[in-house]
Amino acid sequence: MSHSWQEDVQAAVRAGGRISDRFIVDKVRTAVLNQRLPPGTRLPEVALGEIFGVSRSVVRKALTRLAADHVVSQQPNQVARVRAPSIEETRETFAARRLVEGEVAALLAGRLDAELLATIDMLVEKEAGAHARGDEAARIEHSLAIHHLLAEHSPNRVLGAMLTDLVLRTSIVIALYKRAGLASCYLAEDHPALLNHLRAGDGEAARRCIHDHLQALEGLLDLSTRETRIDLMAILGQRESATP
Repeated sequence: MSHSWQEDVQAAVRAGGRISDRFIVDKVRTAVLNQRLPPGTRLPEVALGEIFGVSRSVVRKALTRLAADHVVSQQPNQVARVRAPSIEETRETFAARRLVEGEVAALLAGRLDAELLATIDMLVEKEAGAHARGDEAARIEHSLAIHHLLAEHSPNRVLGAMLTDLVLRTSIVIALYKRAGLASCYLAEDHPALLNHLRAGDGEAARRCIHDHLQALEGLLDLSTRETRIDLMAILGQRESATP
């Protein structure tokens, strides 16, 4: 059941006494990941303050965090906007993630314990179930959780930290530039295959699986410019719904 943004705000106030910059960060990031805020969308401080009922200082903190996470871009004396990565940056980001995550997967193959393998297996099943019922928001959440688990348990902590950043950056790019009319970027066989390679201890197969997965995702992008009118109150003022 959907409900109003006022109820979300009231719940946040009950939990922490006030609306925090983290609450705003989560709302904006989720709206971007669910393709409700396209590239270049203006995010004026005054408008966001009115939507969330907070001061401009709280909004500025949220925008600074979103900029650090590569979700928005900020320039001095200009209104913040949802990032619109260039074609070159997008290609470079995917290339970097293929290198880093491929290496992490190869290092992890045969080294994950039964509990972690069971957790990944559960996430793979949840991702498939969410896709089957058309819940794209949940599918994205479970997919991201799989890759964040790989980053969290990377034997090389530096590569793990790099992967955490790259997972978010590529997820934002996918949400921003997914080809029009494509309901989902779900690749049904990829995560089950990766899990099998990790369980079997086949590092090179795990690396290839990651490379192929990311190559396929990149191929689903449409990097052309889009013109869209945005109503921030309609998007951020309500609980986000899954992309149809």
